[in-house]
Amino acid sequence: MTDWIDEEGFRANVGIMLMRDDGCLFLGGRVGGRGWQFPQGGVRVGELPEQAVLRELTEEVGLLPTDVEMMGVTRHWLRYRLPRQYLRHHSAPLCIGQKQRWFLLRLKAAEASIRFDTSDELPEFDRGRWVDWWEPVRSVVYFKRAVYRRALHELAPLAHGSVLPPYPGWWDEAETKRASRSRAPQSPAAEPTEPR
Repeated sequence: MTDWIDEEGFRANVGIMLMRDDGCLFLGGRVGGRGWQFPQGGVRVGELPEQAVLRELTEEVGLLPTDVEMMGVTRHWLRYRLPRQYLRHHSAPLCIGQKQRWFLLRLKAAEASIRFDTSDELPEFDRGRWVDWWEPVRSVVYFKRAVYRRALHELAPLAHGSVLPPYPGWWDEAETKRASRSRAPQSPAAEPTEPR
């Protein structure tokens, strides 16, 4: 099946914020030492984001739906554009970036359940680490940082209640103000949103 790309050229995608009970988040190390990121993947044509996130969870980190508790999802699609050098001009339709729905999942299974060899495709990750809540913004590739900030800020109340983890010294105050204007996350019981 093919991933869904909208009429503006944004590929529909889901992001997985996998959290331990202590509030730390899982970051996967991309194969070949190409940086760190949250597990994520494309939404296939005809698939709901809620279905895609469970499929990607198994494909990228080997976890089953029973290994996690779904805590919430960002209310809207969060978008980023790809830098010009990453555009694949020979592809049709042309993908100019991604629009993502971010899901916060609490790990219920043992950490040893995380595996990178359960997919028929080449693995995305070959290692993982657990980091403090805001650290993923600093670890991800530069063009995804604004989306990570917004997703972390929007879903933080579900993980930490009304007292958010303190922002680190490197955190950009202007982005914090923009992120704080975003709406509240949806509960997992909210009506599924079809890709548009």
